[in-house]
Amino acid sequence: MRTQISQHTFRRLLALPQPLRLRTFSILNRPPPNYPGHVPLTLVERGALALGSAFGSLRNPHRHDLIAALGEATAKPYFISRLRKAMLANPTGRRILHDKPRITSQTMSLEKLRQLPENTVGRAYAAWLDREGVTPDTRDQVRYIDDPEEAYAMQRYRETHDFTHAITGLPVIIEGELAVKAFEFANTLLPMTALSLVAVVRLKAAERKRFFETYLLWAVGNGLKAEEVVNVYWEEELETDIEVLRARLGIEIPPDLRETRKLLRDKEKAERAARDAKDRLGAVMGV
Repeated sequence: MRTQISQHTFRRLLALPQPLRLRTFSILNRPPPNYPGHVPLTLVERGALALGSAFGSLRNPHRHDLIAALGEATAKPYFISRLRKAMLANPTGRRILHDKPRITSQTMSLEKLRQLPENTVGRAYAAWLDREGVTPDTRDQVRYIDDPEEAYAMQRYRETHDFTHAITGLPVIIEGELAVKAFEFANTLLPMTALSLVAVVRLKAAERKRFFETYLLWAVGNGLKAEEVVNVYWEEELETDIEVLRARLGIEIPPDLRETRKLLRDKEKAERAARDAKDRLGAVMGV
C-alpha cells in the first residue's frame, strides 16, 4: 500500500509543470544554491515570506530588508521573468545581462562623480546621494529568486533605483518614495512596487491629497510612456547631460517635492504668526 502511494505521488510530481517540479522539495532535502547567497524556498515558505515581509514593511517602511524580501517573494512566477525578457529584447539590456555590472561604492567612485560637470547624470546622482544621506551599498543582496539571470535582473533593478530617484529629483521621504514606486510599477510591473503604495495610509491628509493629485498622476503617466529604465546602462551615461537622458527616456521631471513641502511649511508658519499677532493685538485692545 505504501509503495502504491509513493508511486502515485511520484507520478503526480512528474505531471507538474517543470517550474513547480523543481520547487517540490522539503526543508529537509533543500537543493543546493544556484549562486552565492541563494536560498531555495518551498512554495509554502515563499508564501509565508511574502505575507510576513508585507505586514512587517507596512509597520516599518524603513525596514529595507523586508521590502527586499517582499520584492523577491512576489516576483515569481511571471514578473521577474518578464523583466528579464524585456532586457533580452533590448540591445543595451542584453549587454547588461552579459556584463552583469554592479553598482557599489567600490565600482563607482563618488569622489570622481562629484567632480563631473554640474548637469551630468553622474554629478546629479552623487549630489542626490549626498543630499539624502544614502550610499550605493544600502541595497540588499538578492537571495530568494532561483534563476541566476533573473536574480541579477532583480539586483540590477534594486541597485539602479537611486538613479531613478536622481533623474526625477524625488527624495527618500515616504511621499517621494511612493512616487518613485508608482513610476517603477508602471515601468516594470514588479508587484512589490505596487504593494509599497499601501504605505500611502501613513501620509497626512494634505500629503495624501498632493500625492494623488500630482505625484501619482505624474508617476503613472511617465512610467507607462518612458523607456524601461532597467535597460539603461547607467555606468555609460554618467557624463551625459541629465536633460538629454530624460528626453531620450521620455521622462518629465515632477514638481520639486522638497521645495513644495518647504513652501507649504512657510505658508503655515506665516499664517500661525498672523493669527498669533491678531490674538495679541486683541488682548491689548481688550477685544
